[in-house]
Amino acid sequence: MDEKITKMKELIAVLSEAGKAYYQEDREIMSNYEYDKLYDELLKLEQETGVVLSKSPTQKVGYEVLSQLPKEAHESPMLSLDKTKSTADLEEWLGDQKGVLSWKLDGLTVVLTYRDGKLEKAVTRGNGEIGEVITNNARVFANIPLNISYKGELVIRGEAVIKYSDFNRINESIEDVDAKYKNPRNLCSGSVRQLNNQITAQRNVHLMVFALVKADGVDFENSREKQFQWLKAQGFEVVEYRKVDRNTIAQAVEEFAQAIGEYDIPSDGLVLLMDDIAYGDSLGRTAKFPRNAIAFKWADEVKETTLNFIEWSPSRTGLINPVAVFEPVELEGTTVSRASVHNLSIMESLALGEGDRITVYKANMIIPQIAENLTRSGKITVPCRCPVCQGLTEVRQVNDVKSLYCTNPDCQAKRIKSFALFVSRDAMNIDGLSEATLEKFIGAGFIRQYKDIFHLDQYEEEITSMDGFGKKSYDNLISAIKRASHTTLPRLVYSLGIPGIGLAGAKLICRKFQYDFDKMRRASAQELTAIDGIGAVLAEGWMEYFQNEKNNQAVDGLLEELTFESEEEPEGEAIFEGMSFVVTGSVHHFANRKELQKVIEARGGKVTGSVTSKTAYLINNDTQSASSKNKKARELGIPVISEEDFIKMLGEESNAD
Repeated sequence: MDEKITKMKELIAVLSEAGKAYYQEDREIMSNYEYDKLYDELLKLEQETGVVLSKSPTQKVGYEVLSQLPKEAHESPMLSLDKTKSTADLEEWLGDQKGVLSWKLDGLTVVLTYRDGKLEKAVTRGNGEIGEVITNNARVFANIPLNISYKGELVIRGEAVIKYSDFNRINESIEDVDAKYKNPRNLCSGSVRQLNNQITAQRNVHLMVFALVKADGVDFENSREKQFQWLKAQGFEVVEYRKVDRNTIAQAVEEFAQAIGEYDIPSDGLVLLMDDIAYGDSLGRTAKFPRNAIAFKWADEVKETTLNFIEWSPSRTGLINPVAVFEPVELEGTTVSRASVHNLSIMESLALGEGDRITVYKANMIIPQIAENLTRSGKITVPCRCPVCQGLTEVRQVNDVKSLYCTNPDCQAKRIKSFALFVSRDAMNIDGLSEATLEKFIGAGFIRQYKDIFHLDQYEEEITSMDGFGKKSYDNLISAIKRASHTTLPRLVYSLGIPGIGLAGAKLICRKFQYDFDKMRRASAQELTAIDGIGAVLAEGWMEYFQNEKNNQAVDGLLEELTFESEEEPEGEAIFEGMSFVVTGSVHHFANRKELQKVIEARGGKVTGSVTSKTAYLINNDTQSASSKNKKARELGIPVISEEDFIKMLGEESNAD
């Protein structure tokens, strides 16, 4: 008995940490498969011992509310659902009743209240008892009716989601690979709980209604399906469903399974609900689960295979990701031979080694993952050298997660990012040179410095014989390069990637020195800081860049390839003119806070150390923390934004250009 209690305590600690990371911090430290396995083990021990400890995740629902959004208790507790992976269990559970089978969506649950035909209130699920009031944000959801024909009190529950198509669109707009969002649920969670609903509106959040809680005076003929039909008539988008009985449920489950690969809304299973409202309500509830509904989790197709090796994949910011490469297996109708291991912590927890027998599956039938390591040899050696540049690597630990990084600032993988900036739309605007293509050309030795891009016509035969690069693609690329050779000076300056100098800052400097490039690169700190919007930090970065002889040689070579045109300069590129920012906490998308400060100063803003009434924004990745700066900002009505929010503001500037 004591051993079982000890084991339960260990499981609770591990599961609670994973739940906190997933729900509160929007990060993942273990796979869903591993979490479910440990959860089921804990549940079994609780049933065997008859003991349930107070902090057990089997007794808690959702995330703990930590943000500064207003709080409100739900009229009735929002319980989670009991679950099964067996179709036979669904048939037995339903018995002779009719049921409504629908998607179990993977987003953030929200409760909406309407009175007198108008949206009055929106509250997140929170911890099941108390949620966060997000009415302002709900008003800008993509598909919520603000006014309905029904004038009584209506209370409904729905899942706020971001579709895969919108998730991919948002990620494609972010150049930095490591700044991209991990999955739609994390993006949605952050979007719904923003303090600035303009950001929510930009994310295109949808609400899919899955339950009607209250609508006095309406006869639904004792049918959940009739409720769904009535809600549709009121203008709500209802979760997709099928009416089923025990004889048709297996076929309906199979139809959903066939559809999930193309379904645009994130889903992690199905929900079966009693259609008979009165009968379902009469079943009551347990401490955690209502008895009128049950969740169906996909029975993962798990295959055993052999791990061949770990491929170490460097990214543009120096992060080196471990990727498991294994003997190909068929999963959910496709051949799979690779799966991301995400970080060193997960790799170590799996004790991976070459030649190990592993089991693999597709999370939610989509994303390949390692389920278990059956032999656990732990023989993988973490490389001390970067596989691209052979520079030294180092292990860094952030929030209990260990990751591997290349320390060489001149790593070829990092240079790809600088070349990608050089050819990007607001820089030299060379169509056809994606990061993947640049990686091929750099690896083949065609490109070593910027000027080499303008001589790719020397490699026609080699390029046209490359995978995915025929004569037409080659001709289009050469035409784009010729067009790019006739450009503007601000575009060139921006394309060099001088720290903190964006397109707006480049335009400010060019105007100040009347487009005389030699004067610009010999400018003193005094001359540069005299420019409105260029602070001491940016001036220092500018001078350091041009004090480097290699940089000057590269630029001189580039100037031989270019001709410049004059351009009419629109007003107002310094979008943060007169605005004061405070930056606190750790940063993830910039090298450090100093780099973030440079970006702000390049656009006319300034960074101070304390929050005052003159502060425009507080930048803190932990927007929900109860830190003194967060508390002060909220007292003064100052928005607290994350790096992602700030990056979106920069994106709006770019689009405006």
